[in-house]
Amino acid sequence: MNYNNDAEAVDALKEIYEKFSGEVTKVIFGQDKIVKEVLITIFSGGHCLLIGVPGLAKTLLVNTLAEVLGLEYKRIQFTPDLMPSDIVGSEILNEKREFQFIKGPLFANIVLADEINRTPPKTQAALLEAMQEKRITAAGVNYPLPKPFFVLATQNPIEQEGTYPLPEAQLDRFMFNIWLDYPKLEDELTIVRNTTQPQNVKLENVVTGEQIIYFQELIRRIKINDNVLNYAVKLAVKTRPNTEHAHELTNKYLEWGAGPRASQYLVVAAKAHAAISGKYTPDIEDVKAVALPILRHRIVRNYKAEAEGISIEHIID
Repeated sequence: MNYNNDAEAVDALKEIYEKFSGEVTKVIFGQDKIVKEVLITIFSGGHCLLIGVPGLAKTLLVNTLAEVLGLEYKRIQFTPDLMPSDIVGSEILNEKREFQFIKGPLFANIVLADEINRTPPKTQAALLEAMQEKRITAAGVNYPLPKPFFVLATQNPIEQEGTYPLPEAQLDRFMFNIWLDYPKLEDELTIVRNTTQPQNVKLENVVTGEQIIYFQELIRRIKINDNVLNYAVKLAVKTRPNTEHAHELTNKYLEWGAGPRASQYLVVAAKAHAAISGKYTPDIEDVKAVALPILRHRIVRNYKAEAEGISIEHIID
């Protein structure tokens, strides 16, 4: 990666994004916005939560992303009987009668935590700690996780019986909360046509783990104008009820607002959104483009909002 300057590197990132999108759309149809948001999360060094009803190809999406990114990928199916050691790893007594640590499936570049709300809080906490610290501790020894490291967790919004919903404080660990909607009719026709006949799709690897780490650092270096920074921070601040800068809708409909982590993510994600669009600095439109998936899981509605059917999306808009 011998770029003469950051502007040249941003141009290269835009080109990689276009190639990446082209490869993913060979397999995933009608989800361009979702693919873009997941890629922004990855290049921002965050994690994301994918929420959608069964059959929307959440698992296929993550599998395809890992293949195109050329990263090691592990899938963990979360169940009510899953223990922390099942995902982190555990010590065993080997042939030499010495304890040996056997790494769990968390030791990968991309980890798909499938149906994270189906496992008890103790196991959820083990995953969330790894997401935050980028390392795990077993028997008093720290083990760093591979770089880059991303968690893409899925949740099923229906069939809530027997589930363990993530508390708001733990949801805050996820940079993006991405909702997958049903595909449009023309997209569903394409999906059914392509998946009900023999397929021989070959995906090309367009970026390496080393390049991803480089571009993560690049995005942090991108300059942001004060007016855009102020817009991003004020947007998060306006969601906090009964504070000096609270919006009138906030005081009327919100129980709790977004914390400072939301402000940080709004700025970093706006930089990433600008970079993959070929811009050298973000503007207010870039903040608006990433605001919904960043804020929707950090805001808690009150009873009045629920009674009147006022959605989180409406309040953010």
